[in-house]
Amino acid sequence: MRQHFIATFLSTIQDVAPIVLLIGAFQVFVIKKNIPKLKKVLFGVVLVIVGLTFFLMGLEQALFPIGEIMAEQLSNSSFISEQYSGGIGDWQAYYWVYIFAAFIGFATTIAEPSLYAVALKANEVSGGTIRTTSLRVVVAIGVAFALVLGTYRIVVGDSLVYYILAGYIVVIVQTIFVKKDLVALAYDSGGVTTSTVTVPIVAALGLGLAAAVPGRNPAIDGFGLIAFASVFPIIAVLSYALLNDMIVLLKKNNHEV
Repeated sequence: MRQHFIATFLSTIQDVAPIVLLIGAFQVFVIKKNIPKLKKVLFGVVLVIVGLTFFLMGLEQALFPIGEIMAEQLSNSSFISEQYSGGIGDWQAYYWVYIFAAFIGFATTIAEPSLYAVALKANEVSGGTIRTTSLRVVVAIGVAFALVLGTYRIVVGDSLVYYILAGYIVVIVQTIFVKKDLVALAYDSGGVTTSTVTVPIVAALGLGLAAAVPGRNPAIDGFGLIAFASVFPIIAVLSYALLNDMIVLLKKNNHEV
């Protein structure tokens, strides 16, 4: 464990050092000002490196194995035979996988720090009209649906291209009708869901499921869940915006009548 920590710590320093050096160089040579509160900044950098080290070790020791183990157990032929009499070749036999994918997608998205940060800023710049909790829940529902559809694709063996293409076609159509001040927020909401908490479990879930389902190749079928988790939150936020516009319009018409 000690050797693993040291190796991960040194690797993290190599990853963080270019960012710190770049920011420091711009501050000193381009902006030509001293770094304010230098001691606090350096202490923060140390905390970031140590935190990332423990986080990366946690991913390897916990999150990746959990995702793979759960996918393998829920896709095990003996478990499926106990729960479903239609045979393991039927896509409906993997309903526990879909349920687990939905719950894990919702839970990891709610816990995503980057989404929380975006939701706070959205609430701030909108003057409180965009609620922090509402945005997080809508995005989490989008990710939950995405993982259900993504795990279904792995089970049945469909091509990833058609699903993602259809998803972005829906996004383009929605973008035409949604208020422009919400489009950028919706697109950012899709990006922040594929961050520190969500990605490890989602990737592990896809790889574990592809390894457990007969006839699936983890290298071909296992990846792609993260792509689902990127596009469908955009659809969810745009749908939420369209629904709000419809409600406001109906209330306005009723008031006029």
